[in-house]
Amino acid sequence: MTDFTVPTECKGYAAMEKSGKFQPWTFTRRACGPDDVVIDIKFAGICHSDIHQVREEWGAAQFPMVPGHEIGGVVVAVGSNVTSLKVGDHAGVGCMVDSCRGCQNCKVGDEQYCFSGMVGTYNSKYRYKHCLEYNDQGGATTYGGYSKSIVVDRNFVLQIPTALDLAAATPLLCAGITVYSPMMHFGLRTNMKFGVVGLGGLGHMAAKFGVAFGNHTTVISRGTGKKASALGDLGVDAFIDSKNAEEMAAAAKTFDFLLCTVSADYDVGEYLNLLKHDGKFVVVGVPESARPIQMNPLIFRRISIAGSLIGGVKETQEMLDFCGKKNIVCDIETISAAQIDEGYERTVKGDVKYRFVIDTATI
Repeated sequence: MTDFTVPTECKGYAAMEKSGKFQPWTFTRRACGPDDVVIDIKFAGICHSDIHQVREEWGAAQFPMVPGHEIGGVVVAVGSNVTSLKVGDHAGVGCMVDSCRGCQNCKVGDEQYCFSGMVGTYNSKYRYKHCLEYNDQGGATTYGGYSKSIVVDRNFVLQIPTALDLAAATPLLCAGITVYSPMMHFGLRTNMKFGVVGLGGLGHMAAKFGVAFGNHTTVISRGTGKKASALGDLGVDAFIDSKNAEEMAAAAKTFDFLLCTVSADYDVGEYLNLLKHDGKFVVVGVPESARPIQMNPLIFRRISIAGSLIGGVKETQEMLDFCGKKNIVCDIETISAAQIDEGYERTVKGDVKYRFVIDTATI
């Protein structure tokens, strides 16, 4: 039996340099502190954010990098102060493993908007003095879920309902909360006509939530390749091909709420034209370049444009509990660690339905 009261060796898969191929890499996880939870990682989702960071598309990164902020596993040890979780529980970790905890945003449960910056699950530093891995060099590097285990402060560990398939529930820790949070915050109501722009890892979860909330839900996607899946597998009410001018024109000024998950460049105006008076266009995807916006629709139809970044710990647990009650999980394709590079290429091409999940037994 592993002694988690001392630092332990951990096997993982790491990118050793920008755009580098993944390879096995062993590193050290800290000893389990009094407020810590040790998770035996069973599954790790591949998020497009992982690809952006490995390829330094969002700026300079720290290497070697062990990505992964969709983490699902089983609790194997807890610190003496931990009462909310016990050995054997299904647990998860999302996009952050700490924050300053003292700013107003942290105090109200919006740790993702920490004034001084959250500590990311990977490609980040334990930079706050309360972190057990803080040091004079700015904190130890964080390593994510493409690995066999992780040690995380109890305040940033989520309980995954045992009723859910663990592999399929794992991507909820990013893909799920990223769309759930803005749907809640910006006031999506069951009497609203709801549209999801883009059908990938984020989009398919937004569609599932829209259906579960009782909204008239439409998927808007380029081409008709995903139409059958949207109407059949996801159970949405309608599908619009955004390349079809007639379909887009017929839907003009009919939507109350559009959630855009697209990370490629697109014409914002085409989607603003679909919104009613007081409509909302909420963005969770990050396009490659800046998008021009015409002001007239905002003014003359009082349209709102907003963005959103994941969710706080409390809201993420709320989302998981809702999924447990409604049996909502992600549609996944399970791969081995040796297939990570292939998974990245297929994700960029949109060739996955709808999320890759690494089986960490293969690490």
